[in-house]
Amino acid sequence: MDIGAVWRGDCRAGGAGRGRVFHAVAAEPGPGGSAKTEQGIDGGAGPSQLAAGRIEGTCGSDGTESGHDAGQSRAESIRKEQKASDDKLSAQLGEVQKASDEKIGAVATEVGGAKKDIEATKTDLEATKGKLERSLGDMNVMSGLIAHNRDDLEELRRRGDRNYYEFTLQRSKSAQRVGPVQMALNRTDPKKAKYTLTVVADDKTIEKKDKTSGEPVQFYVKGSARLAPYEIVVFDVGKNQITGYLATPKEGGAAPPPAAAAPAAATPTAAPAKP
Repeated sequence: MDIGAVWRGDCRAGGAGRGRVFHAVAAEPGPGGSAKTEQGIDGGAGPSQLAAGRIEGTCGSDGTESGHDAGQSRAESIRKEQKASDDKLSAQLGEVQKASDEKIGAVATEVGGAKKDIEATKTDLEATKGKLERSLGDMNVMSGLIAHNRDDLEELRRRGDRNYYEFTLQRSKSAQRVGPVQMALNRTDPKKAKYTLTVVADDKTIEKKDKTSGEPVQFYVKGSARLAPYEIVVFDVGKNQITGYLATPKEGGAAPPPAAAAPAAATPTAAPAKP
């Protein structure tokens, strides 16, 4: 009989791990004359005696059951630790992703705001360009683009088509220098937005009478006969004061100098008389 098998079976059955095994042998009289019916294994029973063997111990003494339970417990502990580590890593990754999304969102908001500002600026420029217009001046010459306020004037300066000189004239008998010419304000009519001024250019005096705000007031100076005329545009008429600008052609657009006169033909020299 397999003693170990009996012991393991007792453990699995919930026993205390104790058992007895009997070996059936022929009964023989002992030294005292009576036959013993059983004897412990450790009592030294002979081969012809009925010997009883007892195995005592605690379940798991050979590592079979207790080792299995300990292995399961350790595996469960490792699984829990791994799960906790995975959960912690997932939480950290989630925080990093959230922070990244927030930063990307902030950058996208800033870029979107900048794009809106650019679009608004473009819209304003287009609106300003739409306001700029041409008109016939008081000399029936088509004017350049006309500015109706300082913003329009800044747009004209950015274009760079002509030279622009902004001015504010007070009513006075003495002329004031404005760019290459001089001007004097004679009178104003704020209710009708009209004014009269005198222009001094090339030692000539030109009076521009009862002109209206926004009207191109034109005149020529030496060298500009074949170019666009000089233009005065007033966009604000006040009491004894006007505000506007003078526009003159660019120097690069000046008329070419007249062609040089051809040299005079040489007069033939008379042949000397023969003696």
